[in-house]
Amino acid sequence: MKEANNKHRILILGASGFLGQAIYKELCGYFQTFGTYCTDNYGFEKNQHYFQYNIEEDDIFEILNSVKPTIIISAIRGNFSAQVIAHQHIAEYLVVNNSKLLFLSSANVFDAYSKFPSYETDKTLSHSMYGHFKIKIENMLLRLPKGHATIIRLPMVFGAQSPRIQEIKFFIKEKQPIEVFPNLIMNVTTDTKLTQQLHYLINRNKSGIFHLGSSDLVHHDDFFKEIMLSLGVVNPMFKQVFTTNDDRYLAVLSKVNKLPKHLQLVSQDILTELEV
Repeated sequence: MKEANNKHRILILGASGFLGQAIYKELCGYFQTFGTYCTDNYGFEKNQHYFQYNIEEDDIFEILNSVKPTIIISAIRGNFSAQVIAHQHIAEYLVVNNSKLLFLSSANVFDAYSKFPSYETDKTLSHSMYGHFKIKIENMLLRLPKGHATIIRLPMVFGAQSPRIQEIKFFIKEKQPIEVFPNLIMNVTTDTKLTQQLHYLINRNKSGIFHLGSSDLVHHDDFFKEIMLSLGVVNPMFKQVFTTNDDRYLAVLSKVNKLPKHLQLVSQDILTELEV
């Protein structure tokens, strides 16, 4: 793959998490790639490219001044208020240093809308704390001069090592029921496809809003039943949770900023990845 600019210095905030680690592995062979971790459960301290960073206690400027990234990828989790402050500081850094931020947002910025799937140009509206917080950071980034921010809205993310699949395996082992939402219509994605998509966006110097989910929609309960089949689980126990009597959508589909065909996915791709 031809690189647009291998002089990029990339900093991944939250590089010790599930998505952060996947993104680091995808990019570190092509760019100078750095990451942050909060607690060192995996020996990150030995990696010279990883910096310890506690979002509630540490100043992000110290790491920014040390790494001098041209691209920052925010996959960090933690205290919402602390994240807002950190992203305010990042926004200042972006403008002064002519850098770019790829911010991993969520389908939850639309969780107040339940009648339809959501597209890139739709107005955000959320009833949840999580959605509100993501919208706050999105709006901050949308006020930046053009080209400084790329907002990536994600649906549920799966993958062989994903927390969701690990939790499912734990519940199966403990013979506990797995919660499913029969009325929830969603789209999905996988860590492997997401990291390829981010790589493409960096190479092509893309900015704006991108919805990186499967092009098809699935019912939550049907998809989880398919996951069980892919994992080779016979007679799984489900607990059906009805939050509403009507179907409700929590899906981010692309209409404006579509990626090339080879970077698009359907829900079946995720099931194929999980097959035992």
